[in-house]
Amino acid sequence: MIVVSSIKTLRHKLATARAIGTVGFVPTMGALHDGHLSLMKRAKKECDFLIVSLFVNPLQFGPKEDFKAYPRTASQDRKKARSAEVDLLWLPTEKMLFSPDFQTSIEVGSITHLWEGASRPNHFKGVTTIVGKLLQIVRPDFFYLGQKDYQQCCVIRQMLRDLHFETRLHICPTLREQDGLAMSSRNTRLSAQKREIAPVFYHALQTAKKSVQSGEKKTKNILQAAKSILDATKDIQLDYLALCDTITLLPIDRIKNRAVLLVSGNLGEVRLIDNILLKVPSAPNKS
Repeated sequence: MIVVSSIKTLRHKLATARAIGTVGFVPTMGALHDGHLSLMKRAKKECDFLIVSLFVNPLQFGPKEDFKAYPRTASQDRKKARSAEVDLLWLPTEKMLFSPDFQTSIEVGSITHLWEGASRPNHFKGVTTIVGKLLQIVRPDFFYLGQKDYQQCCVIRQMLRDLHFETRLHICPTLREQDGLAMSSRNTRLSAQKREIAPVFYHALQTAKKSVQSGEKKTKNILQAAKSILDATKDIQLDYLALCDTITLLPIDRIKNRAVLLVSGNLGEVRLIDNILLKVPSAPNKS
């Protein structure tokens, strides 16, 4: 595995890689877990050369958020990337990516004003700005993100379309712990007590899924089924629970075919997000 920091060296290595075949890219903020590794393994299967970046992006953290507390495990991350057979690990610094007079940002419109965007102003502008920069530097053929950050995936997909990026986005399924908790770097910040509570988000989503599978289509009733699970846990500070269109993320009154259920809340100082895609069961064939 090649490890580089400078953009100049990175581009030199990538020029050689492109002569061989396709380039896949997995951007991360480090603190790698099995969810990240699953993205790398898929990219490795589908691409001739795999690059992974480790960079904790300051632009996507608000002034009262956990930028300084965000886990940083560079040595362990290198070992995990090597185990996933990453071809090139890129470790850019803040100084490399942001010059002293840096002034440019990328901002997507209405889809960023909902849910996470409403609770974390400028969060998505920080995400799209850094992702745009990374894609401009790497210029991969394929680009891999996890479904756990569903709204982020939708925002980035919109940016790629609007700005005519040539890379192709692959959104990969959420990986979960055995008890259902969505894998996240922030999970390491949960106390033992809060970690036991955390799977309640998954249980709430599954309860909503069962409601839809049993024939329920009204949003009000689907949300109530999920919220009843969350309300039974006093330690959760629920931010939002919303049944939305899978593309626009606008709330819907009734599920007609497919929808996404989004949830976010705090356990102590740790913010957790999760989601599930819901589909109305097909009517049985009449013979």
